Amino acid sequence: MSEPVGEAKLEVKQASKEVKESENVAEKYSAMTVSKNSEITMGELSTVFSAVPTHKPVKKQIQFVEDKQEFSRFPTKAGRRSLSRSISQSSTDSYSSAASYTDSSDDETSPRDKTQVNSKGSSDFCVKNIKQAEFGRREIEIAEQDMSALISLRKRAQSEKPLAGAKIVGCTHITAQTAVLIETLVALGAQCRWTACNIYSTQNEVAAALSETGVAVFAWKGESEDDFWWCIDRCINTEGWQPNMILDDGGDLTHWMYKKYPNVFKKIRGIVEESVTGVHRLYQLSKAGKLCVPAMNVNDSVTKQKFDNLYCCRESILDGLKRTTDVMFGGKQVVVCGYGEVGKGCCAALKALGAIVYVTEIDPICALQACMDGFRVVKLNEVIRQVDVIITCTGNKNVVTRDQLDRMKNGSIVCNMGHSNTEIDVASLRTPELTWERVRSQVDHVIWPDGKRIILLAEGRLLNLSCSTVPTFVLSITATTQALALIELYNAPEGRYKQDVYLLPKKMDEYVASLHLATFDAHLTELSDEQAKYLGLNKNGPFKPNYYRYTFTHFKILKWGNILKLILTYCYCTRLFANT
Repeated sequence: MSEPVGEAKLEVKQASKEVKESENVAEKYSAMTVSKNSEITMGELSTVFSAVPTHKPVKKQIQFVEDKQEFSRFPTKAGRRSLSRSISQSSTDSYSSAASYTDSSDDETSPRDKTQVNSKGSSDFCVKNIKQAEFGRREIEIAEQDMSALISLRKRAQSEKPLAGAKIVGCTHITAQTAVLIETLVALGAQCRWTACNIYSTQNEVAAALSETGVAVFAWKGESEDDFWWCIDRCINTEGWQPNMILDDGGDLTHWMYKKYPNVFKKIRGIVEESVTGVHRLYQLSKAGKLCVPAMNVNDSVTKQKFDNLYCCRESILDGLKRTTDVMFGGKQVVVCGYGEVGKGCCAALKALGAIVYVTEIDPICALQACMDGFRVVKLNEVIRQVDVIITCTGNKNVVTRDQLDRMKNGSIVCNMGHSNTEIDVASLRTPELTWERVRSQVDHVIWPDGKRIILLAEGRLLNLSCSTVPTFVLSITATTQALALIELYNAPEGRYKQDVYLLPKKMDEYVASLHLATFDAHLTELSDEQAKYLGLNKNGPFKPNYYRYTFTHFKILKWGNILKLILTYCYCTRLFANT
């Protein structure tokens, strides 16, 4: 099944005025890219960042979780005590699976039951242990070394404080790399309150380090569901502080604010969302006429899709599986559900290590790509009894059902690389006849009455960030895009963005990419005036149309009418050149 980037995907709408504005500043950005001493001005950012509105109603609505489950009552202290055995045990895992320098013998007291104060006397945070701040600072410093583009953006823009007055509430994975982004936003003038979008991905030392610097962080590794919503609520609902910007990953914070604090939501100046799930929630709100603030869809920017989704997952899938199971992939039969960008990355990595890889798909274009890349496209039921590993990469729900889990062979590994924890029907496994046995952090044996057991990783949540880490350099690309999107939405003149969902313009994608080329000592070829005229391009970009997605799959986002226009244009140009 493919990642749900939308059916008959987003139609790109770019006004001629926006095109001209992007072209006018091309030379400025080109100069800034090659000059380390040049500085970004807010006027330049505001001019170049005329994003493209991309709202198109989604045929199938992605339903929110039932309100009676999430929003019928405020999380109570009693509620968080009634946890499953596996979640209870995971809440005692104090540290990320990444290397940690601290002792893991911390007590099992919930952070909500402890009063902690940082060195500045503030207690406006809730982390596992504020004393871990020194170790978290070391991890942040390591991350900074491979996030040079984001640090460069921080140095260039911090004198102007483009986010002065911005009160950003964020809900993302809290890792060393995210900390570099948060501290960049603070350096640019923003006030930040932060919580985690995943109950397992928080690096406790990093959360402590951020809290020590004055950022209000409410997150720790191994939260319960009640803890999760309590942390989100504490970020939004605090006396004397009202957010005006949102940076979200998954849409949970946006949805909570929309449901619980509608008056606060209406005063938000902009939302930046980086996940498939969160973007679909935004389009659902927009379709219903309930999105009362402009939003930036970062997930579908090229720099996010190609690098964070494809190249990041190509490396981190192996890391997560190796750390948790010590599995050898040579000769193993693996089925990857979904051949979108995440699925492509996972399949490439597994194939390189000698695994026999199957793919399941609903999209004929992605399925054809999988076939051309040498993978067999099957239905899951056709191979469920023989495969050794199942990896879901769709963002959908019930991709692997209880019936299929019942038919898997003994010792099989089941994990998820999609954002949401709905892809594997984990809830159906919490029944009296099945026994859960915690093996190690984020690794559970689920044992059937006949003795058969499967290995479930991270309880069906995101594998790489729950069980390992992801490449810092890739996250630098995403973080730089997020920072620029926040700056633009916050500083945009009234009327530039309406109550809709927008894509980043191609020019901004190219700028983010150019900032990272110096790491590889890469040198771009420059078009001559004659070449630029021949191609009909500005010498400084953008170099591709907005619908171009850098792989064959970019055609799936076009309407058939747009495809017909492309064909007619091609025929016209062919005839024109033939006559010259």
